[in-house]
Amino acid sequence: MKARRCRSQKVGKAYEAYSAGRQTLSDLSRRTGLSVRTLRRKFDAFSPPDVSQQAAPKPVALILDATFFGRGCGLMIYRAESANIHWQEIESETLSVLEAGLRHLLTQGWIFSSVTIDGRKGAVSLIHRLLPDVPVQFCLFRQKAIVRRYLAGKPKTLCGQELHALTSFLGFVSEAIFMDCLDDLRDRYVNFLKERNDLGQFKHRRLGSALPSLRANAPLLFAHQRFADQAVPTTTNSCDGSFAHWKNKVKIHRGLKPKRRSKMIRFLLSKT
Repeated sequence: MKARRCRSQKVGKAYEAYSAGRQTLSDLSRRTGLSVRTLRRKFDAFSPPDVSQQAAPKPVALILDATFFGRGCGLMIYRAESANIHWQEIESETLSVLEAGLRHLLTQGWIFSSVTIDGRKGAVSLIHRLLPDVPVQFCLFRQKAIVRRYLAGKPKTLCGQELHALTSFLGFVSEAIFMDCLDDLRDRYVNFLKERNDLGQFKHRRLGSALPSLRANAPLLFAHQRFADQAVPTTTNSCDGSFAHWKNKVKIHRGLKPKRRSKMIRFLLSKT
């Protein structure tokens, strides 16, 4: 039994060097004296540790986000207290996936003081239905990225430049000041945004989309100020940083079969 446990630990360490480190099967073969085929067989039989976490005894701030490693191969991650408390392998980011994940956490006894999301359509209504009275914060980094995408890099118009500058202040000014500035900008450029070209199309459609985006998400952009005593996370960067780390590790082992890639991701999850 002791010898078996020792062998299992050695396999675990080798697998950690393979997945969490930068060791390839060939590297490990030279280091351990085992053939690549033997290592692959042992790794296929290896079971990563469970990443589930016991429910915290107090309400926690939940951050959720999804990422994809390829077509139809993604993860929905639920983080709290700087740890992954739940995850789901997904083919697409749907509301049914989100609902299943939240219901699982509630069944486990988790209680949430806030939820920070990156903006899946319909997610807010779902969260309010499952978690009434829990504040929802829209990721400020995501909102800034949406505006940058609409403005297509460096805006050339004065309206675009002002909107870009105003958006950069998200997280640094109060909700009242931001909304006053946004309303003022919209009122000053209302005729400019209505300009049409010779074909009757709006000339500044992207700008015209950026402003409503800010307006629509405004109720969710300042939950961290309205509930300042609850330390609401303003971004999903806690998830994004892990995503970049996992993708870099998986990229080292290109061509992994889906089952082996899934196991490697589960192992990386347990180490984050």
